Amino acid sequence: MINYAIRRIINTIPIIFIVLTLVFFIIRLMPGDPATAVLGDYASKEAVNALREQMGLNRPIMVQYLSYLIDIVRLDFGKSLIHNIPVSDRIFSVLPYSLMLTFSGIFIGYLFGIPLGIYAAIHRNSFIDYFNRVFSLIGLSVPAFFLGIILILIFSIQFNFFPIVGGGDFSNILNVLHHLFLPALTLGLIMTAYVTRLTRSSFLEILREDYVRTAESKGLNNRTVMYKHALRNALIPIVSLGGLYAVGLIGSSVMVEIVFSRPGLGTLLVAATKQRDYTTLQSLMVFFTIIVVILNLFTDLVYSLIDPRIKHN
Repeated sequence: MINYAIRRIINTIPIIFIVLTLVFFIIRLMPGDPATAVLGDYASKEAVNALREQMGLNRPIMVQYLSYLIDIVRLDFGKSLIHNIPVSDRIFSVLPYSLMLTFSGIFIGYLFGIPLGIYAAIHRNSFIDYFNRVFSLIGLSVPAFFLGIILILIFSIQFNFFPIVGGGDFSNILNVLHHLFLPALTLGLIMTAYVTRLTRSSFLEILREDYVRTAESKGLNNRTVMYKHALRNALIPIVSLGGLYAVGLIGSSVMVEIVFSRPGLGTLLVAATKQRDYTTLQSLMVFFTIIVVILNLFTDLVYSLIDPRIKHN
């Protein structure tokens, strides 16, 4: 298991390098000039050129690129071009809010999606099965920002159960959870739709396998057949594809943070994009890359626990 984990970690290094390279060059192809964004459209040419030199934007592009990679390796993300404060301070101040939101949505999705999918597969073509199919289709079709607005209208404006904006105060964990509930539910319902649909199709396919019929013909208890023999094999595609859906959930979390006006990486990303803050944008993309890599690595490790054969491939 340890050797497999080490191999997977080593394999992620080229991926991270490629992503960092793409981020660097794509951001510099964006229209607009950060020096002009800081000083304003009516700043003199001399002032803009002086600020560009101070920012290092007048250096050759490859020199900027090498300096960028060296800083990343040293975990030095520089200072914000707009606010002139360390980017790491800005990121780490909002990172807990984003991580809580993303992983809460994933937790809700698996918590409800797997039981619903199993029940729908066992009771195929029942009312619950049809309900789950409709629910999954709606969940796959509705954008996260629209679902968030609907939940705000119902639970915040109509019934005043939950706050509309903010992320809560970390000195009061109940206050944080109170602010987290609706955004996490928004992502969780979308994730539940994915997991329910995937679990149902996977479980139905497993139930047709010969070894399941053999276990049933031996007179084993139905619960033993379903949860000991069928569920373990059905979890393999659920975990692998569920990891991909979880990565997509990170993108949805950006929209949810904007809808609920929550502090987080998504809100910071939008602000940095508007202000042409190259340093903050680069650092945010690095963090998003790290989160995606960690999710994929975790998915692979869980996959190897469910199916030990993967360690030998």
